[in-house]
Amino acid sequence: MSASAAQRTRRQETVAKRHQRLAQPSREQLHRENERLLRENQELRRKVTESEKQLAEREKQIADAERQIAEHEKQIADLERQLAGRKKNSTNSSKPPSSDGLAGEQRIRGRKHKSKRKPGAQPGHRGHHRRLVPASEVSAVEVMLPEQCGHCGGSLPQETDEVTTEGKPRRHQVTEVPPVKAHITEYQFPGVVCSNCGKATRAPLPEEIAGQFGPQLTALIAYWTVVCRLPRRLVEAMLADVLGIEISLGSTQKAWEEVSEAVGQPVGQLEKQLPREAVLNVDETGWRTSGDKRWLWVLVAKQFVFCVVACTRGSDVLVSLLGAVFRGILCSDRWIVYLTYQSEGRMQLCWAHLKRNILGIAADARSPSEQQFCRDALAIVARLFRLWYRFRGDLRDRRGNPQPLDREQLYLKSIPLQKKLLALAEAHLDDADRQVRNMATALFTHFERLFTFLEEEGVEPTNNIAERMLRMAVQWRKISFGNRSRNGELATSRLLTVAQTCKLQQRHVLSYLTDAVRCHRRQAPVPSLLP
Repeated sequence: MSASAAQRTRRQETVAKRHQRLAQPSREQLHRENERLLRENQELRRKVTESEKQLAEREKQIADAERQIAEHEKQIADLERQLAGRKKNSTNSSKPPSSDGLAGEQRIRGRKHKSKRKPGAQPGHRGHHRRLVPASEVSAVEVMLPEQCGHCGGSLPQETDEVTTEGKPRRHQVTEVPPVKAHITEYQFPGVVCSNCGKATRAPLPEEIAGQFGPQLTALIAYWTVVCRLPRRLVEAMLADVLGIEISLGSTQKAWEEVSEAVGQPVGQLEKQLPREAVLNVDETGWRTSGDKRWLWVLVAKQFVFCVVACTRGSDVLVSLLGAVFRGILCSDRWIVYLTYQSEGRMQLCWAHLKRNILGIAADARSPSEQQFCRDALAIVARLFRLWYRFRGDLRDRRGNPQPLDREQLYLKSIPLQKKLLALAEAHLDDADRQVRNMATALFTHFERLFTFLEEEGVEPTNNIAERMLRMAVQWRKISFGNRSRNGELATSRLLTVAQTCKLQQRHVLSYLTDAVRCHRRQAPVPSLLP
């Protein structure tokens, strides 16, 4: 290698070493770089900490917002439920008609569309008039003679034996109430002196006149209280104003309790007859005794009604009255007590309650599935009851002039409807709406208990008869506010039983109560209420 080449090589190495030294930072540069990096790191850490705080605050705000949304959704659901409750009435729920007042939405009464006919009797109407009482039952007869002739104006005689008549007289009767006055009988018991010993003896006071009021007046007080649902003070005022009888409030209560004792025996016979009945309709309503909660139960047989005030709404009442299992057919609503008690027996569930519940669901239905379920269910109910009306001879469906059905035809024509209802219930067992799901489950679970009336004689598809029998008790409760003692509960049960049984048997309630009091005072058997 030449000298020039070696020098060039050393020069290049020297340049390379200088570049290398320039490329490597000095200690001071490294220190400054390290400080810069530390400052950047701290700044980044600060920003991360601030971001984490902001994120935590955002998450807290989101959680608060979600909680508020959940609370608002709950409030909205509660308000919707309250609004739905306000819209409930006796046509779309199990609420009684007496509750259709200012507290709830008024149910639609009458026709939806106003009729174009004028009010009153229509052309061609035969009319109804008060029938004349037979002449043998008329209290008095007055003959009205004209004073002058309606043709020539001549005067006419005014004595019946002096006139000449033609044809039958025109009869016009006026019914009036005679002056009402109490009939007071005074019983005197003189001391009769014996001719042998010279001592005086008085006749004993008979049991039937031991009280100060006769049997009919005593029965009338109970009749006004129970059947007419008059408060005792109003009964006291009516006796004073109408009959002129001054009576204390305590005396009206004693009369009421005496009538209760008088009918105790026949009411006990009805209670013993209950387990032997083939069909019973049962229902219950709330009652009060000195402010404590009670329940008034009503059981309706074919020929009589039995009422009882109990401390519970549970099945213990049914067990005490009907035994462990009722061997007949129990007709009721879907209250869990009835379903549990008669789990091994036969039942007929009320279609009227079922229809009202479906109407209640339809009133709040939003999704097409809910609306379709309600439409299909109501259509099946309508078709089923058209068949039932034809079976009873009540041809409400005039389309095609349908003919009455016998029981076999009723059952055969109802089979397609039963299948449709079962398929409808099965299809909505898992419906998203809770009300539809519960209704479908009820239809599917109690399917067999809905159609007992198709096969058994004397079974109605609804429990309306029991509800009608409770109506008198409900009206009485709203006026009297219940009872004050156990004896009052017993009297209420007995007198309601007698009043409703006489009404069902088309017997005169006041006459029966009078006979019962008279027999009770004579210690004679009271007439039975069993047919």
